[in-house]
Amino acid sequence: MTQEWSIQQIAKLAGTTSRTLRHYDDLGLLPPSSIGANGYRFYDQAALVRLQRVLLLRELGLGLPQIGEILDRDTDEVHALTAHLAWLRDEQDRLARQIASVETTITALKGGERLMAADMFDGFDHTAYKDEVTERWGAKAYADSDAWWRGMSADDKSAWQQRTAQLGADWQDAAARGISPDSDEAQALAERHVAWLTGIPGTPAAAPGGDVKGYVTGLGEMYVADPRFAANYGGIEGATLVRDALRSYADARL
Repeated sequence: MTQEWSIQQIAKLAGTTSRTLRHYDDLGLLPPSSIGANGYRFYDQAALVRLQRVLLLRELGLGLPQIGEILDRDTDEVHALTAHLAWLRDEQDRLARQIASVETTITALKGGERLMAADMFDGFDHTAYKDEVTERWGAKAYADSDAWWRGMSADDKSAWQQRTAQLGADWQDAAARGISPDSDEAQALAERHVAWLTGIPGTPAAAPGGDVKGYVTGLGEMYVADPRFAANYGGIEGATLVRDALRSYADARL
């Protein structure tokens, strides 16, 4: 007999809600494997694999319509998950190098030492993701982002890095003070955040006619779901504020 799990069990295991799973069903992303006489939804192993793929793609910042297209196109789960695992390992390596780079900068600043530009941007080079970006958003998207990054001077790259760090620090401060996601202050931060995202060529947020709302809200969910990204905002509490503020901003303005 095929093992199945109830919608409540799956929601708890996946760290989501039954409402979200029902929404995925309504969109055709995750139909239950069976429905009991009482109307309860149940999910088998194949459904669990599909849900894992949905959640992984959400962490990439993709909107639900885009995820549906990818699932319909890439029906070989093993091949798709293997490719995603390779991307995760590359991302893990890149983030490790970024952490080491930033730690080196902090140490130099504290000690009054001269900064070495060549050491400050290890891990910020996105060329390692050429295939990933090209597959998801096209060759032009990669070319645009690559030209943008390579065209920046060391000072421009440093300024961009500082802008990113300041945005994260301001979100952390706002979360520590317990401001509401719908407050004017949080919405102003959300506006800055969206401007930051749309200022990076090659992303769905920067492309003309792109799904800015889906991209922004998808990234907000990723910030909460992935501890590595939540750390940029002081942890889950800060990431939750960013997610909710971005969602509110996107609903009202995008």
